[in-house]
Amino acid sequence: MPKCIVAEDEKLLSAALQRELAKAWPELEIVAVCEDGGEALEAIVTHQPDVAFLDIRMPGLTGMEVAAAAADASPHTLVVFVTAYDQYAVDAFERGAIDYLLKPVVAERLAQAVTRLRGRLADAARHARRTGDLAKDLIGRFDDAPDEPLTWITAGAGKATRLILVEDVIYFRADNKYTVVATAEGDALLSRPIRELLRQLDPRTFRQIHRSTIVNLRQVASVERDDTGKGCLRLRGRPETLNVSQPFMAIFRAM
Repeated sequence: MPKCIVAEDEKLLSAALQRELAKAWPELEIVAVCEDGGEALEAIVTHQPDVAFLDIRMPGLTGMEVAAAAADASPHTLVVFVTAYDQYAVDAFERGAIDYLLKPVVAERLAQAVTRLRGRLADAARHARRTGDLAKDLIGRFDDAPDEPLTWITAGAGKATRLILVEDVIYFRADNKYTVVATAEGDALLSRPIRELLRQLDPRTFRQIHRSTIVNLRQVASVERDDTGKGCLRLRGRPETLNVSQPFMAIFRAM
């Protein structure tokens, strides 16, 4: 039984795609449904699915970045992009023979994609590598910042409340129900979860490097990797290093 993941941050669109997939490809098992790019990448690493349906614009990592990393992390996974972009973007996909679905997904078009995917499963690694290579070339073409990215936050530090400019944050780290805000002046606690921050931070500056960590790229002094493919970041203004999980290292190689 072939396996797939669905990555779409809009719940209604995600549910609709899952319903249409159940009709078009009944034997396909959906092993994970994800709401952001980091979660999607980790699901691909964990489940090694045959197919991944990726929304292009997701919090954290874009669909392009997930596809580029997946080419190394799960070399046989076939990718289908789900996009609301105009014909210019679609032309770029077609020139590279990338599978895509336009929102809202139409049953007839999904059936065509399913037929193509079934035909490619026998030689999945070659097709997946081609998609991964083209995704690396297209990274940045469809990226954009949120309409109103965060510029400052308030966070608790003991009995005080700190007003922190987002550009001064070195990294955010999930800690139980809170998020640690690390700056050169020390740590503070934020009640806002990591997933919500991913939707509001400028992706050109802040990148997810682990399920629980977002780093300010302007505060990174160097990137180091070991023989296993894992990495760590040395920071400006903080003595500790940050671990980068193996799948997320592919994002740094593509930058």
